[in-house]
Amino acid sequence: MALRNFLQPAARTLAALALMAAFASGAQAQATADEFPAAAVRFLDNELPQMDNAVKERDRDYFEQAMGRMIEFSGVWGFKTAANPELARYSMCTDAVNEFVIVGLCRVMPKGSECEPGLAAKFDGNLQRCREAATKR
Repeated sequence: MALRNFLQPAARTLAALALMAAFASGAQAQATADEFPAAAVRFLDNELPQMDNAVKERDRDYFEQAMGRMIEFSGVWGFKTAANPELARYSMCTDAVNEFVIVGLCRVMPKGSECEPGLAAKFDGNLQRCREAATKR
């Protein structure tokens, strides 16, 4: 319940950010879908050490900010808005980007309702497959 209460106020703000990102991504030239795995890995490689520190420090502010960055990243690539269906073949990367904030929050508050058994392992598997796809480019 605490996790849901923490995420609800941020959800409205993030929905607005997602809408703005969707409009902004239409105005920008998108990179090719083949470049997405490497971009997703760079994004996650930047976020994961920060998330580890936030978990250690129990810094909940990080997660709200990280969610905003995740929404912005997904808007640029168009996978939250279905504007880039070519990314479907890289679902392991879109899933990893979508899951990392929840996985981190579950490390802080493991009894949260969003903390499904196996979520961390699923994230790790998606991240590994995304890394493999990034090296094939």
